[in-house]
Amino acid sequence: MSDTGRAALTSPLWQRIQASGLSTLAVMGMTKNTGKTVALNHLLAQAAAAQVAVGVTSIGRDGEERDQVFYVPKPPVLVWPGTLVATARNTLERARVRTKLIDATGIDSPMGEIVVVKVLNEGEMEIAGASRGSDQRQVIARLQQCGAALVLLDGALGRSHHASPSIADGVILATGAAIGGGMADVLRKTRERLAILGIAQADACVRQLCEPVFASGGVGLWDSHGESLFLANISTLNSAPALMEYAQAAIQTIAVSGAVGRSLWHALMTLAAARPGLTVVVSDGTKLFVQAADLAVFSQLGGRLLAQRAIHMTGITLNPFSPLGGSFDASAFLAAARAAFAGYGVSDVMLEQTEKYQLQEIT
Repeated sequence: MSDTGRAALTSPLWQRIQASGLSTLAVMGMTKNTGKTVALNHLLAQAAAAQVAVGVTSIGRDGEERDQVFYVPKPPVLVWPGTLVATARNTLERARVRTKLIDATGIDSPMGEIVVVKVLNEGEMEIAGASRGSDQRQVIARLQQCGAALVLLDGALGRSHHASPSIADGVILATGAAIGGGMADVLRKTRERLAILGIAQADACVRQLCEPVFASGGVGLWDSHGESLFLANISTLNSAPALMEYAQAAIQTIAVSGAVGRSLWHALMTLAAARPGLTVVVSDGTKLFVQAADLAVFSQLGGRLLAQRAIHMTGITLNPFSPLGGSFDASAFLAAARAAFAGYGVSDVMLEQTEKYQLQEIT
């Protein structure tokens, strides 16, 4: 069967995405070699087979022949006729596909201006998109203006802000054996990552109270009556001393618009220990640079950690193979992950596609 024929075998993951009505979808990996590019390629193929106008861009560099961390061969990004791609001009020189220039964004990158091209034939591309969130939003808008009904965002190792609800409507998380350890270890580490990304959304009243902070940036403090104690557009990474000046005040709610690192988290923990029931609201789970165990301790202190906008986890994809050894049985891994993450929509797109192909051949 041809690749086009294989793509026509609609997958549960693709059905889930179409049913959700998303217009932007981020694909992020737990680490290198967890199958992020395979998942991206699967979605591009499914979109082509379903005749859905799709655009794709990257927050980093993807599609290169070898992994830039481990220097092992990695799958290229496979694009289809009609796919819209937002990428740096310099990457087009190495594209193994014909393209037509559609739009120039005026956004610069280390590899040249980000441009929008239409793919004219099936082939391989390296994709390098905008790095900053504000630029990423502009690129998404350009792809949509050029006709993309669904925009796929490919992330880079150690960078997850493309998964923020301010950029993407939903997220696909790729996990797998490359994380290291046994199957139970991989599932545990994935569960911990989901705990951080999936913090619950604050209710309407709390979101309204905190909106000034997220509209202008910085930090805000309120008492139990909703009266403002402190509101300033300051760097959140350096805001711990400002918070601690209010350690004796009757703080009920804290809103933090930016990244939450170790120093700020320590201050929040100190305040939570003194004020059981303290509510802390962050933009979303991508802003938390702490461990799942930290969240558990915060909860044990009586604190509530909420998101101004929750991340929609659309699905989890699995890669049972690791280039460094320690691979899993694919069927066993899929069964274990589905049991561990019920309700998340867990898929092994390679295994499922193979099984459907074999069943079609039999029938």
